[in-house]
Amino acid sequence: MGINGNAWFEIGTDDREGTESFYADVFGWSFIDDDSTSPDGRPYRMVVTGSGEPPSGGVTGVGGTRANYSTFFLLVADTADTCRRVEAAGGKVEVPAQRNASGLRWAHLIDPQGNRFGVFTPPQG
Repeated sequence: MGINGNAWFEIGTDDREGTESFYADVFGWSFIDDDSTSPDGRPYRMVVTGSGEPPSGGVTGVGGTRANYSTFFLLVADTADTCRRVEAAGGKVEVPAQRNASGLRWAHLIDPQGNRFGVFTPPQG
């Protein structure tokens, strides 16, 4: 399944059903399982906006690993290189560059002011 645009958002929650219900009620979103696994051991859930567009976000269970959060992700050519550049510019890497089962690469970062964001590189091919 493709990714919609140059940005991605993710909502991490300890109440996936409640979170999905809220966003479905407010925005009409639906949710489908992805092939990767959340920290709570359940499938990562992709947001489907209902417009026929590819997903532009996801919902993940935090599984007690961190507090609830929401973050945005920016498309980059090289996730690992972006992590190095963030550190060189005074930021921090919170979750190092990783790859999911479909080949998507991603990382969680923190800017020098403490704002969290992420970067991603779609699978090759």
